[in-house]
Amino acid sequence: MIDGLDDVPGTISVWYAPLGSAIPRYARLENERHYAASTMKVAVLAALHRAHEAGRLDLDAPVPVRNQFASALPGAPEFSLAGPHDDNDDAVWDRLDGEASLGWLAERMIVRSSNFATNIVLAHTGAEEVAQVWRLAGATHSTTPRGIEDAAAREAGVDNLVTAADLGRLLDALATGTLAGPDGTARMLATLQAQEHREDLAAGLPPDARVAHKNGWVPGIRHAAGVVFPRDADPYTIVVCTSTPLAGTAGADGRDAACDLVARVARASWSARGA
Repeated sequence: MIDGLDDVPGTISVWYAPLGSAIPRYARLENERHYAASTMKVAVLAALHRAHEAGRLDLDAPVPVRNQFASALPGAPEFSLAGPHDDNDDAVWDRLDGEASLGWLAERMIVRSSNFATNIVLAHTGAEEVAQVWRLAGATHSTTPRGIEDAAAREAGVDNLVTAADLGRLLDALATGTLAGPDGTARMLATLQAQEHREDLAAGLPPDARVAHKNGWVPGIRHAAGVVFPRDADPYTIVVCTSTPLAGTAGADGRDAACDLVARVARASWSARGA
């Protein structure tokens, strides 16, 4: 689907498949594991909506906004996030020591990629609920056992990992209603479509293209996964996972080089739509 990926340093994984199909039209290193970065937030979103539908959690109920979280490593002390300077959303930090609804926190977790909101939501759903989401989606290599910045757990090897294939399966299951009922499915897709970080996958699509997506980045990592809904072709999933030294470096146009790489793959997926 795209030339030149073999020349990119690091590991570049791609999954491109029609929505509702387990067979990709194009796949490259799709089962290679990558550090998840913020793509794990899609599984947390699905876990929250499933718990809401089952009556275990209420999306509209206020919960404490507290920067203190239990570690996934048994016996380890609680951990905290560094603060708003190391997050993507001041709006959640503005409510520190107050309250917010789980539904609002889930929205901030996706549209602004708030780590603080993510840890609060994950604390209420529980890691096992998220693991169940991965299983229902048919994922085989991806895990979300810990919160963000849980250093004790990560140092012990408890880590959030994804593959391009599993992210593709997760988004497919979400969009086709496998993970939630019609209302929950519609709400999750609307939240993912409201994504405000559009510098990678969305940048490779036409400005008016409808895409429900989530990206994630840390030094050396840039991932993006989405469901694209063209007006002139059937919808499809596109996932690009990059573990590469290009992430965080400027390309020829001054943009992040890994963002440009993801956009290039997204552009190729759009050109191949309906093929």
